[in-house]
Amino acid sequence: MKPIVELIPETAIPVHELKDNLSFFQNLKSPHAWTGQFRGSPAKWKDSDGDAVLQALLEAKENPITRPVDKRKLKYRPKPLKAKIGSVTIPETDDSLDESVDEFKQTPVHTEMQWLLLKLGSDMGFKIWVARNDRGKEYKGKKFDELPKLISELPLQFDDATTKTIELIDVLWLQGNAIVAAFEIESTTSIYSGLLRMSDLIAMQPNLNIPLYLIAPDERREKVMTEVNRPTFLKLTPPLSEVCRYISFSSLQEQIKQASPYIRFLKPEFLEELSESCELEEV
Repeated sequence: MKPIVELIPETAIPVHELKDNLSFFQNLKSPHAWTGQFRGSPAKWKDSDGDAVLQALLEAKENPITRPVDKRKLKYRPKPLKAKIGSVTIPETDDSLDESVDEFKQTPVHTEMQWLLLKLGSDMGFKIWVARNDRGKEYKGKKFDELPKLISELPLQFDDATTKTIELIDVLWLQGNAIVAAFEIESTTSIYSGLLRMSDLIAMQPNLNIPLYLIAPDERREKVMTEVNRPTFLKLTPPLSEVCRYISFSSLQEQIKQASPYIRFLKPEFLEELSESCELEEV
């Protein structure tokens, strides 16, 4: 194969400048749903999408526009590691890629997301549970343990190890004795704590049918997808990526804002539209 058009990083085309011309930017279920088209095979694109990209590349070559590029991200390359299950990568520490994540270590964003999920579940008519070690928290002067539908004990019949794991999940919605949804919020540099709790739950109770949602900052989306699809989680039965879905902070905040007049009429199925699958498309 021979390249027809070749641009340098500084003259590359920001993808959002093409969103009006690419089909997969239309009717998005989540702000980042379009990225699956870039992780997957271009052979699945519509002809019109290919034509739009080619035309944009030709124009950029003819009339280049120089834009600043983050040199650190440009130089980053995953470190390959050969394993029995195939080639995997060991990600570098997050701070080496994005200093902006440090702000989440200092802000109460985790508490805010926890409060929003608890209040939303309560307003929808569900019983709610907050991680046992977070019951004393408050958000803007509103105490978690004063929410009307917050329960103090889980009505579950599992072994001790499973029960202790479930009790530490950030937020649960319950209807009767059934868990309607489980949420883990990851607002700090590492996203492992929630993933490990979810993977432990699957490993101990593979037949437990609980919708699992990972809530994380918008800029951490790619990190979430990478970690959920690590070999250790893919080897679970079922794989964590099949049962865990991602919701960005902004999507959650925006949905609650838009739905405020009719929250009590919402059904838990709306989480499917709000969230995004963590399964990676085959390349």
